[in-house]
Amino acid sequence: MKLGIGLYRHMLTKENYRFARQAGCTHIVAHLVDYFPNMSQSGIPSTDPKSNWGVTNGNLEDWSYENLSRLKEEINEEGLELYAIENFDPAHWYDVLLDGPRKHEQMELLKSFVRNAGKAGIPVIGYNFSLAGVWGHIKGEFARGGAVSVGFAPGHAADQTPIPLGQVWNMTYDPNAPDGVMPQITADELWKRCAWFLNELVPVAEASGVRLAAHPDDPPMPTLRGTPRLLHQPHLLQKLLDLVPSHANGLNFCMGTIQEMTDGNIYEAIDRYAGQRKICYVHFRNVIGKVPDYREVFVDEGDIDMIRALRIFKKNQFEGVFIPDHTPLMTCNAPWHAGMAYALGYIKAALTAVNDG
Repeated sequence: MKLGIGLYRHMLTKENYRFARQAGCTHIVAHLVDYFPNMSQSGIPSTDPKSNWGVTNGNLEDWSYENLSRLKEEINEEGLELYAIENFDPAHWYDVLLDGPRKHEQMELLKSFVRNAGKAGIPVIGYNFSLAGVWGHIKGEFARGGAVSVGFAPGHAADQTPIPLGQVWNMTYDPNAPDGVMPQITADELWKRCAWFLNELVPVAEASGVRLAAHPDDPPMPTLRGTPRLLHQPHLLQKLLDLVPSHANGLNFCMGTIQEMTDGNIYEAIDRYAGQRKICYVHFRNVIGKVPDYREVFVDEGDIDMIRALRIFKKNQFEGVFIPDHTPLMTCNAPWHAGMAYALGYIKAALTAVNDG
């Protein structure tokens, strides 16, 4: 079991690689999507990662073999490994999600990305097959000591604001789209789109030595903004895996999101999917409450017994990477770094205790 950190595109710097190494990390999960159009002077998003995502035109060069190799080399130079790229840019695959006229063209693009990642020696690509993406979270002093974090509230659960044309994932891929909203579809239709996506891409991933890792829906609502959601209960992860049985068809196992689900049990879910060797990497974070009323908190103060969870991963001989995908912001001059350092220190100590126990 390995310790890693997730870094957003603007944070892929030597300083942050060294921060990660100093905190005990051995692996990086990198985001190439530019989610945040507005940055604070510190280089940290001035708004929460779960709100106000911007306009995206995509950058094809990000996924070139040369760029991926250069990124991997920069990370290796700091004593770390690049374990995964998390998320395709909506600009590169919106018609795959929407079953639009460019879906075949965009699928060929995704295939080239997977091949380039495999050639560069990057073993995992995370993705989120969702139309609404992350939506409706609120920000407040929800964690211990008034640390700022995000949550979901019953009032926001009812917010089904339609998605405008030209947008998926709260990101605008076509600023010139006509007025109107995304047509409503059934859950069965979205599952058919996902099946097509996996049937096309999984064989390429297999041949390239890459695993595709699906993130569950966050927030895990059955519908959001008038669109269906695929992975809003633990058992639905199995449905996705069964669409195309393959080692290359796996999961980005977000413990916080799965804990927020109304059905099932986080410990049973870990045992089930780790036992099948389907978990590629883990978002190791904690929450209080369940949808539609929950708050993200420090790793050691939520509803999940994190040590118990780690023991289940160990029992199933899990060998992947744990990252704190996001954490409460601590009250100091470096809120993100302090919060992340606290989470990483906890996880490193917990891994040592479980591995030695």
